[in-house]
Amino acid sequence: MTARALSKGANLPVEFPTVRVELTWSGGVGTPDVDASALLLTGVGRVRDDGDFVFYNQPQHASNAVVHLGKRSAGGVLTDTVEVDLHSLEPTVERVVLCASADGGTFGQVPGLTLRLLDAATQTEIARFHMEAGTETAFIGGELYLRAGQWKFRAVGQGYASGLAGLASDFGITVDDAPSDPSAFPSTCVPAPPVPAALPVPAAPPAPAAAPVGPRLSKDEEQLPVDMRKRLSLRKEQVAVSLRKHGAAGITARVVLVLDASGSMSLLYSKGVVADVVERMAAVAAQLDDDGHMQAWTFASNAARLPDLRLGDLPEWLRLHVRVGQISLFRRSKKPGKGLQAGQVDMRMVGIQNEEQKAIAQVRTYVRENPAADPTFVLFFSDGGIHRNDLIEQELRDAVEEPIFWQFVGLGRSDYGVLERFDTLPGRRVDNVGFFAVDDIGAIPDQELYDRLLSEFPSWVAAAGQAGIL
Repeated sequence: MTARALSKGANLPVEFPTVRVELTWSGGVGTPDVDASALLLTGVGRVRDDGDFVFYNQPQHASNAVVHLGKRSAGGVLTDTVEVDLHSLEPTVERVVLCASADGGTFGQVPGLTLRLLDAATQTEIARFHMEAGTETAFIGGELYLRAGQWKFRAVGQGYASGLAGLASDFGITVDDAPSDPSAFPSTCVPAPPVPAALPVPAAPPAPAAAPVGPRLSKDEEQLPVDMRKRLSLRKEQVAVSLRKHGAAGITARVVLVLDASGSMSLLYSKGVVADVVERMAAVAAQLDDDGHMQAWTFASNAARLPDLRLGDLPEWLRLHVRVGQISLFRRSKKPGKGLQAGQVDMRMVGIQNEEQKAIAQVRTYVRENPAADPTFVLFFSDGGIHRNDLIEQELRDAVEEPIFWQFVGLGRSDYGVLERFDTLPGRRVDNVGFFAVDDIGAIPDQELYDRLLSEFPSWVAAAGQAGIL
């Protein structure tokens, strides 16, 4: 088979189920680094969410249909490759836009820039497109598109002076504002949250007259800074008040925290909202969990367990572990693990899109492998954009017979999918899921927040006990 040389705008049918799109160029001193990427688009020319962007920080689409294979170098020629399995693309995907970005210069400084289309099975070259550029820092080299049931390839050659962020935002990718001084913190972390002691504390209503002055603090809790220790003491009592309201005084539980770290959460992390949420949830663990530790997970495209949160280590834990996957999708990642401190998860491996079911599965596995006398109470925070409804529903249905209650909290966005409907789903012996959403969790007084968090847990404990689950 003879490869076809394409001019700008030319197209040809693609007869192979899986293809590779290779960017090649000549390396040398002063030549910018070039990266290949792909955008999966629906019929209206937009991504469904940030997960439809496959690139160096998110090298594999959730469907496994598009994969960034990475770079090779041979004889002074560099290659970066994206592979597309056309038969595995989801039905709503009708275009795959094949992009390039230049790091450290413009494409006018990149000699020999060429796009090659290959049959992935045999590595046979199908077509090639020589591209010319000037001041552009991002490029659409070509696109695979569906027309009348047939996949085709078109040579595009459109440049963007606004870079990869400008290109991707045109197709619906969320672009977070980059910090004014990008060198001030690692490329995969948001700025450190405000010093926890300085976080705003919502005004709390006075406890009922019959309530005790405050619970006794443990030795771990006594190690906290004074302001944080005072907040914890008051919040523990507010948790106790909520439990008494629901007839559950004295109840104990293992508390697990799960934090959404997808790209859309970046602003909530950088503003310190998530750090404040963790501090408020620490009071739930302090009141319910007698070992003074809280297990924690973070998730986006993948889930990862964080080190246990010991209450006395709360300030340092917030600094090290309350981190989002990307401050911006488009900041170039360096070597995995570079700059990490002991115990930190490499958030590049966590990614940017929403895959709640992966975190649910990991928590379920942990509970099975670490049985406890007390039930497990999971505090699960997400800002929505849920799209794995069937997988999430299956995980939670399977968890009905397990000693776990899942309290989901939506942080201001929408599209919570099956979580909003779970209370009405039939065919379960007990209702093991609670859900509510808030527009601004920082504006909700502690007592109201704890009342909402704990409203269903005591009744679930009673029902699970009657059903023999506990």
